[in-house]
Amino acid sequence: MSTQDILKNASTLASYNVLLQVMFRVLTFLLNAFTLRFVSKELIGVVNVRLTLLYSTLVFLSREAFRRACLSGESGTNRSWRQIINLLWLTVPLGVLWAILLGCVWLWLLEVPDARTVPHYGPAVLLFALSGVQELLAEPLWVLAQAHMFVRLKVIAESLAMIAKCSVTVVLVAFAPDWGLYIFSAAHLVYTGFLVVCYVAYFICFLGSQEAAKKTFPLRHIRDLLPRKADGEPLVDWTMARLTWSFFKQSFLKQILTEGERYVMTFLNVLSFGDQGIYDIVNNLGSMVARFIFLPIEESFYIFFAKVLERGRDPESQKKEDVAIAAEVLECLLKLVLVIGLIITVFGYAYSHLALDLYGGALLSSGSGPGLLRSYSCYVLLLAVNGVTECFVFAAMSQREVDKYNLVMLALSVSFLVLSYVLTWWAGGVGFILANCLNMALRIAHSLLYIRRYFQCSQWKPLRGLLPSPLLLVALVVSAVVTAVSEATFCCDGGWLLRMVHVGVGGVCLLSVLAAVLLTETQLIAFVRTQLFPRYRKKHT
Repeated sequence: MSTQDILKNASTLASYNVLLQVMFRVLTFLLNAFTLRFVSKELIGVVNVRLTLLYSTLVFLSREAFRRACLSGESGTNRSWRQIINLLWLTVPLGVLWAILLGCVWLWLLEVPDARTVPHYGPAVLLFALSGVQELLAEPLWVLAQAHMFVRLKVIAESLAMIAKCSVTVVLVAFAPDWGLYIFSAAHLVYTGFLVVCYVAYFICFLGSQEAAKKTFPLRHIRDLLPRKADGEPLVDWTMARLTWSFFKQSFLKQILTEGERYVMTFLNVLSFGDQGIYDIVNNLGSMVARFIFLPIEESFYIFFAKVLERGRDPESQKKEDVAIAAEVLECLLKLVLVIGLIITVFGYAYSHLALDLYGGALLSSGSGPGLLRSYSCYVLLLAVNGVTECFVFAAMSQREVDKYNLVMLALSVSFLVLSYVLTWWAGGVGFILANCLNMALRIAHSLLYIRRYFQCSQWKPLRGLLPSPLLLVALVVSAVVTAVSEATFCCDGGWLLRMVHVGVGGVCLLSVLAAVLLTETQLIAFVRTQLFPRYRKKHT
């Protein structure tokens, strides 16, 4: 597969992933708005913070390292998919081990919620752990699909699973609200079960078909998806196993950084379950754009960089065409996420109070909610830049550099936990966001230094993507001032007419910012049109 084909497939994957995440966030957004009317904020806090943390920790520590290692490099005939599949099946026993260890911690070491407000906590812990192990059964199939760019499979599988989860939740919340945590446990089991069924059904139909033969797919029969030893080769590729171990040590630290505030809330009890529920709702609302735009871009273009670049080698020792395309893509991605992040930061400050008032009423808008959402709007900018820089760095690093970076992640993890604890006592929920901002800034600085060293002896300067045009900066500053004055004048106690005026002011300011982007960021516009919109690309290739 040529570099251009890899770029096209990665761009298509990013586009479909963005659409998928948009649907996920919209459904979750509507689901939270619905459940707020039927269940207590304490129950929402336990589900969205503690139990979701159990599930995310289990699956992340069980599979993230295997995904990064097995998706690195070319996925062609020079790799033994028999050995890769054998390695990937280790995620299941590893997941069982984590389920037992984490289940014991969640049941016996953490504070148990009051059974009157949050019933059925013990069974819910077991069911959430079971759902994590159940999802790992599809891991070899997920990696195969990602490596061979089966972009529609992921979209269809996760869409059906999410629709099923939302349907179960709505029905049970409406007709059996006294079930408590059983509602969300059952919905999560349905979600992971649908994922496994969809992937298994697809590969049963695909393997041995004419389409598989046309694509020269490395596996022919469904039994090839099961672990077994091939003649004349080890059970697993030990080079890849060592790389997996390196990523595993890093994934443990990355999970602490990613979910650090939830660990602090869960283990140090700095917020009550009700306050955790409010924080999580605001956090999910603030991170919607980050999750449905930035995360899919990071996941998809990590695959692109990992396939195009040779891990651990400098640009001069690689194909000039490959390095040139990688540098151009990195520059455009940095400019894209920077522009989106700046827009969110500017408009998020002036419209946080209105958004929360519309979404959850006085429950969210009368307390610390607006301050949390404004802080998160600033954090999104750092989150955006870090996602792109780290996806490049992790794809280019050698195993030795990955091991060295693990020490950096360890220091960041410790500092983050300390900062979270101290800043939360000082500033409440906002302290979590401030701690995240500081740690994210340090991670960005490390990645920028690596990228600068990587390209310093070459003609490419992809970090120019972090320099927006002067006209765009002026438009953003003017918009920030105008919308802040509009909020103080028109929002949000003067009735719906003044609220609409405030929204109209923001719409005019947003159009001026977008006009500045169209006039000055021509390279970015060309990249978005030709790479991130598959239909447009097909017409112009």
